[in-house]
Amino acid sequence: MILNLKKQQVALILLLMTMLVFTGCQSKPAVDPSTVDEFDLSVYPHGDYFITPQDLNDMLGSEDLVLLDCNKPDLYAKGHIDGAIGIGLHAFSDKIGKPGDPGWGTIKSKDDLEKTLVNLGIANDKTVVLYSNVFKGPGADGRGAWQLRLAGLENVKILLGGTTYWEEVGYELTSDEVSAPTPSAGVTLKDYDESFRASKDEIFNNLGNELLIDVRTEKEFKGSQKRWRATWRSYQRR
Repeated sequence: MILNLKKQQVALILLLMTMLVFTGCQSKPAVDPSTVDEFDLSVYPHGDYFITPQDLNDMLGSEDLVLLDCNKPDLYAKGHIDGAIGIGLHAFSDKIGKPGDPGWGTIKSKDDLEKTLVNLGIANDKTVVLYSNVFKGPGADGRGAWQLRLAGLENVKILLGGTTYWEEVGYELTSDEVSAPTPSAGVTLKDYDESFRASKDEIFNNLGNELLIDVRTEKEFKGSQKRWRATWRSYQRR
Protein backbone atom coordinates (compact mmCIF):
# COMPACT_ATOMS: atom_id res chain seq x y z
CA MET A 1 0.00 0.00 0.00
CA ILE A 2 1.22 3.49 -0.83
CA LEU A 3 0.77 6.22 1.74
CA ASN A 4 0.78 9.90 0.94
CA LEU A 5 2.59 11.44 3.91
CA LYS A 6 4.15 14.85 4.26
CA LYS A 7 7.72 14.76 3.00
CA GLN A 8 9.21 15.81 6.33
CA GLN A 9 7.41 13.00 8.12
CA VAL A 10 8.59 10.42 5.58
CA ALA A 11 12.18 11.67 5.75
CA LEU A 12 12.13 11.56 9.57
CA ILE A 13 10.81 8.02 9.74
CA LEU A 14 13.26 6.74 7.13
CA LEU A 15 16.19 8.45 8.84
CA LEU A 16 15.38 7.11 12.29
CA MET A 17 14.64 3.59 11.08
CA THR A 18 17.85 3.47 9.01
CA MET A 19 19.94 4.60 11.97
CA LEU A 20 18.39 1.99 14.23
CA VAL A 21 18.67 -0.85 11.72
CA PHE A 22 22.42 -0.30 11.43
CA THR A 23 22.67 -0.07 15.20
CA GLY A 24 20.59 -3.22 15.72
CA CYS A 25 22.80 -5.23 13.35
CA GLN A 26 25.65 -5.03 15.82
CA SER A 27 25.75 -7.74 18.51
CA LYS A 28 26.10 -6.21 21.94
CA PRO A 29 26.22 -7.65 25.47
CA ALA A 30 23.41 -7.01 27.95
CA VAL A 31 23.43 -3.46 29.23
CA ASP A 32 21.98 -1.52 32.12
CA PRO A 33 19.26 0.79 30.71
CA SER A 34 20.27 3.51 33.16
CA THR A 35 23.67 3.74 31.50
CA VAL A 36 22.29 4.33 27.99
CA ASP A 37 21.86 7.89 26.76
CA GLU A 38 18.28 8.57 25.70
CA PHE A 39 17.72 9.27 22.02
CA ASP A 40 16.97 12.98 21.55
CA LEU A 41 13.83 13.19 19.42
CA SER A 42 13.43 16.94 19.89
CA VAL A 43 15.96 17.72 17.16
CA TYR A 44 13.75 16.15 14.48
CA PRO A 45 10.65 17.67 12.88
CA HIS A 46 7.65 15.67 14.12
CA GLY A 47 9.86 13.82 16.59
CA ASP A 48 6.83 13.60 18.85
CA TYR A 49 5.47 10.88 16.56
CA PHE A 50 7.88 8.56 18.39
CA ILE A 51 8.51 7.58 21.99
CA THR A 52 11.86 6.37 23.33
CA PRO A 53 12.23 3.05 25.15
CA GLN A 54 13.11 4.94 28.33
CA ASP A 55 9.96 7.06 28.24
CA LEU A 56 7.80 4.05 27.45
CA ASN A 57 9.37 2.05 30.28
CA ASP A 58 8.46 4.86 32.69
CA MET A 59 4.83 4.60 31.54
CA LEU A 60 4.41 0.84 31.84
CA GLY A 61 1.57 -0.03 34.18
CA SER A 62 -0.06 3.38 33.85
CA GLU A 63 -3.81 3.52 33.30
CA ASP A 64 -3.16 6.31 30.80
CA LEU A 65 -1.25 3.97 28.45
CA VAL A 66 -2.59 1.57 25.83
CA LEU A 67 0.31 -0.47 24.43
CA LEU A 68 -0.28 -2.32 21.15
CA ASP A 69 1.97 -5.03 19.70
CA CYS A 70 1.61 -5.14 15.91
CA ASN A 71 3.71 -8.25 15.28
CA LYS A 72 2.30 -11.48 13.91
CA PRO A 73 0.68 -13.64 16.62
CA ASP A 74 3.50 -16.21 16.70
CA LEU A 75 6.13 -13.50 17.19
CA TYR A 76 4.00 -11.85 19.89
CA ALA A 77 3.73 -15.17 21.73
CA LYS A 78 7.52 -15.60 21.75
CA GLY A 79 8.09 -12.25 23.40
CA HIS A 80 6.34 -8.91 23.88
CA ILE A 81 6.61 -5.88 26.12
CA ASP A 82 4.90 -6.40 29.45
CA GLY A 83 1.23 -5.39 29.24
CA ALA A 84 1.13 -5.08 25.44
CA ILE A 85 -2.01 -6.18 23.62
CA GLY A 86 -1.34 -8.22 20.48
CA ILE A 87 -3.33 -6.77 17.59
CA GLY A 88 -1.44 -8.20 14.59
CA LEU A 89 -1.23 -6.70 11.13
CA HIS A 90 -4.61 -5.29 10.16
CA ALA A 91 -6.47 -4.50 13.37
CA PHE A 92 -7.85 -1.22 12.00
CA SER A 93 -8.45 -2.36 8.41
CA ASP A 94 -11.35 -3.96 6.58
CA LYS A 95 -10.53 -7.49 5.38
CA ILE A 96 -13.65 -8.41 3.44
CA GLY A 97 -12.76 -10.72 0.57
CA LYS A 98 -9.09 -11.18 -0.26
CA PRO A 99 -6.07 -8.94 -0.87
CA GLY A 100 -6.52 -7.07 -4.12
CA ASP A 101 -10.30 -6.82 -3.88
CA PRO A 102 -11.65 -3.26 -3.88
CA GLY A 103 -11.44 -1.81 -0.38
CA TRP A 104 -9.50 -4.73 1.10
CA GLY A 105 -6.95 -3.50 3.63
CA THR A 106 -8.27 0.05 3.76
CA ILE A 107 -9.18 1.68 7.06
CA LYS A 108 -12.42 0.54 8.68
CA SER A 109 -15.47 2.73 8.59
CA LYS A 110 -15.60 5.33 11.33
CA ASP A 111 -18.27 3.43 13.30
CA ASP A 112 -16.45 0.10 13.06
CA LEU A 113 -13.13 1.67 14.00
CA GLU A 114 -14.69 3.29 17.06
CA LYS A 115 -15.98 -0.11 18.23
CA THR A 116 -12.54 -1.68 17.72
CA LEU A 117 -10.81 1.07 19.68
CA VAL A 118 -13.30 0.96 22.55
CA ASN A 119 -12.77 -2.82 22.86
CA LEU A 120 -9.02 -2.19 23.07
CA GLY A 121 -9.53 0.25 25.94
CA ILE A 122 -8.63 3.30 23.84
CA ALA A 123 -10.11 6.69 24.68
CA ASN A 124 -9.22 10.23 23.62
CA ASP A 125 -7.34 10.92 26.84
CA LYS A 126 -5.14 7.81 26.58
CA THR A 127 -1.65 7.62 25.15
CA VAL A 128 -1.54 4.91 22.48
CA VAL A 129 1.87 3.39 21.70
CA LEU A 130 2.37 0.92 18.87
CA TYR A 131 5.43 -1.16 18.12
CA SER A 132 6.73 -4.07 16.07
CA ASN A 133 10.00 -5.92 15.53
CA VAL A 134 12.24 -3.87 13.22
CA PHE A 135 13.63 -6.93 11.43
CA LYS A 136 10.86 -9.54 11.64
CA GLY A 137 7.78 -7.34 11.70
CA PRO A 138 6.10 -5.93 8.60
CA GLY A 139 6.01 -2.37 9.92
CA ALA A 140 2.40 -2.57 10.99
CA ASP A 141 3.06 -0.19 13.88
CA GLY A 142 3.60 2.65 11.42
CA ARG A 143 0.48 1.66 9.51
CA GLY A 144 -1.62 1.55 12.67
CA ALA A 145 -0.33 4.89 13.94
CA TRP A 146 -1.02 6.46 10.55
CA GLN A 147 -4.60 5.13 10.56
CA LEU A 148 -5.30 6.42 14.06
CA ARG A 149 -3.90 9.86 13.27
CA LEU A 150 -5.92 9.90 10.05
CA ALA A 151 -8.97 9.33 12.27
CA GLY A 152 -8.08 12.30 14.47
CA LEU A 153 -6.35 10.69 17.46
CA GLU A 154 -3.35 12.86 18.28
CA ASN A 155 -1.70 11.17 21.28
CA VAL A 156 -0.49 8.22 19.20
CA LYS A 157 3.17 7.22 19.11
CA ILE A 158 5.50 4.61 17.60
CA LEU A 159 8.12 3.01 19.81
CA LEU A 160 11.48 4.16 18.47
CA GLY A 161 13.29 1.13 17.05
CA GLY A 162 10.57 -1.31 18.10
CA THR A 163 11.47 -4.33 20.18
CA THR A 164 14.88 -4.45 18.50
CA TYR A 165 16.01 -1.20 20.09
CA TRP A 166 14.00 -1.91 23.25
CA GLU A 167 16.15 -4.97 23.95
CA GLU A 168 19.34 -3.27 22.84
CA VAL A 169 18.79 -0.53 25.42
CA GLY A 170 18.56 -3.28 28.05
CA TYR A 171 14.84 -3.83 28.59
CA GLU A 172 13.29 -7.29 28.50
CA LEU A 173 10.41 -9.00 26.73
CA THR A 174 8.02 -11.45 28.32
CA SER A 175 5.91 -14.35 27.06
CA ASP A 176 3.38 -13.96 29.88
CA GLU A 177 -0.26 -13.81 28.85
CA VAL A 178 -1.92 -10.41 29.01
CA SER A 179 -5.42 -9.99 30.39
CA ALA A 180 -8.10 -8.93 27.96
CA PRO A 181 -8.35 -5.13 27.89
CA THR A 182 -11.16 -3.38 29.71
CA PRO A 183 -13.31 -1.54 27.15
CA SER A 184 -13.17 2.22 27.42
CA ALA A 185 -16.21 4.42 28.01
CA GLY A 186 -15.93 5.64 24.45
CA VAL A 187 -13.75 7.36 21.89
CA THR A 188 -14.55 10.24 19.56
CA LEU A 189 -13.06 10.19 16.08
CA LYS A 190 -12.97 12.98 13.53
CA ASP A 191 -13.92 12.67 9.89
CA TYR A 192 -10.97 11.04 8.17
CA ASP A 193 -8.30 13.53 7.12
CA GLU A 194 -7.92 12.81 3.41
CA SER A 195 -4.57 14.62 3.29
CA PHE A 196 -3.10 11.53 4.95
CA ARG A 197 -3.78 9.29 1.96
CA ALA A 198 -4.01 9.34 -1.83
CA SER A 199 -6.15 7.53 -4.37
CA LYS A 200 -4.73 5.59 -7.30
CA ASP A 201 -5.95 8.28 -9.70
CA GLU A 202 -4.35 11.03 -7.63
CA ILE A 203 -1.02 9.21 -7.60
CA PHE A 204 -1.16 8.44 -11.33
CA ASN A 205 -2.00 12.03 -12.21
CA ASN A 206 0.93 13.33 -10.14
CA LEU A 207 3.67 10.93 -11.18
CA GLY A 208 6.90 12.88 -11.36
CA ASN A 209 5.51 15.74 -9.30
CA GLU A 210 5.25 14.13 -5.88
CA LEU A 211 7.64 12.11 -3.72
CA LEU A 212 6.64 8.45 -4.12
CA ILE A 213 8.25 5.80 -1.90
CA ASP A 214 7.81 2.05 -2.42
CA VAL A 215 8.35 0.31 0.92
CA ARG A 216 8.11 -3.26 -0.33
CA THR A 217 11.02 -5.67 -0.71
CA GLU A 218 13.34 -5.41 -3.71
CA LYS A 219 11.84 -8.57 -5.24
CA GLU A 220 8.33 -7.16 -4.92
CA PHE A 221 9.53 -3.89 -6.41
CA LYS A 222 10.78 -5.85 -9.43
CA GLY A 223 7.44 -7.64 -9.87
CA SER A 224 7.50 -10.71 -7.62
CA GLN A 225 4.14 -11.80 -6.22
CA LYS A 226 5.54 -14.41 -3.81
CA ARG A 227 5.21 -12.17 -0.74
CA TRP A 228 1.57 -11.41 -1.57
CA ARG A 229 0.72 -15.10 -1.91
CA ALA A 230 2.50 -16.02 1.31
CA THR A 231 0.64 -13.26 3.15
CA TRP A 232 -2.72 -14.45 1.82
CA ARG A 233 -1.98 -18.06 2.80
CA SER A 234 -1.15 -16.92 6.35
CA TYR A 235 -4.56 -15.22 6.58
CA GLN A 236 -6.30 -18.33 5.29
CA ARG A 237 -4.72 -20.40 8.07
CA ARG A 238 -6.06 -18.11 10.81
